[in-house]
Amino acid sequence: MKKVLYILGELTDDDIEWMLANSRRQSLTPGETLIEEGGTVSALYIVLDGALSVSIHAQTGGEIAHLDAGEMVGEMSFLEERPPSATVRASREAIVLAIPRTRLAEKLKEDSAFASRFYKALAVFMSYRLRSMDRMLGYGGDGQSPVPAGDDELDDNLLGNVYQAGTRFDQMMKRLLGR
Repeated sequence: MKKVLYILGELTDDDIEWMLANSRRQSLTPGETLIEEGGTVSALYIVLDGALSVSIHAQTGGEIAHLDAGEMVGEMSFLEERPPSATVRASREAIVLAIPRTRLAEKLKEDSAFASRFYKALAVFMSYRLRSMDRMLGYGGDGQSPVPAGDDELDDNLLGNVYQAGTRFDQMMKRLLGR
């Protein structure tokens, strides 16, 4: 599931308006680097259009993930304030929404309600991703899934949020890309 749906589903319309007012659209050409492994990340990015390739040079240098519209990039470095563990490049022309790290950090510090919603959204996404990785890797090396059958389904509250988030993302796309 697209990361941005977790974020937009938890935030309010006013929160999203703040994000749009305090961000910038950034165009990338094929091969252009957005985030460099071991470097610094100056923004939290939402992929609006195009595709990005994620690679880890320290391991294989090959692509480990492919990101399309609706994905978020740079959230791990934002949370941990550590250098990114991967390089992210445009695999074809792409447009991202860049929310400057400093502005977002200020907003989180001064608006506790926004901070609560934002961090909850990231926690829910990280939990979902961890459960998915557990299932993919097996639990304890015995090949047994740590998640009982059916537990990977989204609960009703999250489903409602995801539907609302999809609508919000579509509205963002129309405003920012004229679609």
